[in-house]
Amino acid sequence: MVNFIEVHHATKSFTMQYHRSLKQIVIAKAKGQRTHDTFNAVDDVSFTVSEGESIGLMGLNGSGKSTLLKMISGVMRPDEGTVLTRGRIAGLIATGAGFDMQLTGRENLWLNAAILGMSRAETQRKFDEIVEFAELGKFLDTAVAYYSSGMKARLGFAVAIHVDSDIFIADEALAVGDRPFKRKCKDKMDEVRQAGTTIFYVSHAPGSVRKLCDRVLVLEKGRLTFDGDVDAGIKFLHYDDDDSTGGDSDDDGLGADI
Repeated sequence: MVNFIEVHHATKSFTMQYHRSLKQIVIAKAKGQRTHDTFNAVDDVSFTVSEGESIGLMGLNGSGKSTLLKMISGVMRPDEGTVLTRGRIAGLIATGAGFDMQLTGRENLWLNAAILGMSRAETQRKFDEIVEFAELGKFLDTAVAYYSSGMKARLGFAVAIHVDSDIFIADEALAVGDRPFKRKCKDKMDEVRQAGTTIFYVSHAPGSVRKLCDRVLVLEKGRLTFDGDVDAGIKFLHYDDDDSTGGDSDDDGLGADI
């Protein structure tokens, strides 16, 4: 089986500043106080993902999930180690990512499609289908600056899910929107999965992870602490399916906070 994602000892560090102004920094140094700290958002993480696998990435807030996805998508590079991917990557790692707020929804559709690697001919061929999926109606020709977060999510997801990709990633994009749209996103992701696309899905919701994924990775404080069966991973996290953040409810857990 061909690996579509290979992560080897990947580490990503960030600096946390304690003071904003130069004056505060000078005073703090004069008093012998620390002015900053460095922490590893992702700390020596290694795993591989085979073609066609559906991976659920889980963990508490601040565990490094979004940072890891940004490295897989190519938005960030690891400070140490390597992150290798095969084929075209599509998806969303943040609501409204890549939008120009002064452009209309129609213009941003074309812009996002180009960013995701779609040709002009491919975008033209899929344009009506994307517009229908986004359900923006008359607001398609309104500046995105006036869109709600849910409208931005619908447009962004509609473009991303129609890209002919080898790897599809989804972070907080599915956390915004009404119930019918969340269900439509879930159905479309099921369709993409059945087509053999490799999926990397971040969620706190056990119900949606069970339905969509066949393997779970768990991050804790930047470190990979579990890699294996979905039910075992959920049990490892002590996630309660009856919790309001998304068990096997009718909402499918897609409204969970990432």
